[in-house]
Amino acid sequence: AAAAPPPLSKPLIFATSGAGGVLGWLLVHPLNTLALRMNLSALAGKPVPSLAALASDIVKSEGVAALYNGIGAGILRQVFYATSRFGLFEVFRDTLAKYRETDFAQRFGVACVAGGCAAAISAPVEVCLVRMSNDSSLPAAQRRNYSSVVDAAVRIGKEEGAHAFYRGSQAFAMRAMLVGGTQVATYDQFKGMFANLGLKGIANQFASSMSAGLIYSVITMPFETAKNRMAFQKADATTGKLAYSGTVQTIGAVARAEGPLALWSGFLPYYGR
Repeated sequence: AAAAPPPLSKPLIFATSGAGGVLGWLLVHPLNTLALRMNLSALAGKPVPSLAALASDIVKSEGVAALYNGIGAGILRQVFYATSRFGLFEVFRDTLAKYRETDFAQRFGVACVAGGCAAAISAPVEVCLVRMSNDSSLPAAQRRNYSSVVDAAVRIGKEEGAHAFYRGSQAFAMRAMLVGGTQVATYDQFKGMFANLGLKGIANQFASSMSAGLIYSVITMPFETAKNRMAFQKADATTGKLAYSGTVQTIGAVARAEGPLALWSGFLPYYGR
């Protein structure tokens, strides 16, 4: 029998994870922009538009390039998030495998921990991404007008302090943990279910991925909403206080003020992303 190929080195795993994340993000960034605009429309006092209406309005009034606002932050976010999420999963899984047999519970726990760590590492860039992608939806006088992700990082640090880079980080970490855990918990189950229905190969993988993605999108969207609100908010001009202070408080405040369904505003592009 042919010898099994040697395992990939850990640096190569981290590098390919990051490269894959960046290439994928180049395709889905417009969906992320649309999801953010829909999700945060209430902050600008606007009704939530439909996906088609919003995309058409952005292209007509701002140009196609507006769908790529914040692309630099999105790419940098993937360098940190995708690289660490998938890379750390491999490291944690292989380390634990030295002490116990790899099973579902272990993969579930490792996926959650790796996702949380990746969110903590990439939180500062996530704040830049949320702000840059949604900035042009504000009235001209209220825009931050960051020229680049570097400009955004420098100004946030100078104007608001280092703590501002971690606004929404708790919700971001919780979302990332749920994404990792839910994917592990559902993907293999869907693969088996679709195999029983006669789907094989790429068709099975596609259907399983889309189904698992639907489940985790439904579950994690409220945390995405909380993360976006906390990252994008501005302090009250009179009191200097922030409206959103924590994940649970933000979810509750949005649900009470705008209705529970507001937590899923922008769901379609979020799922598509």
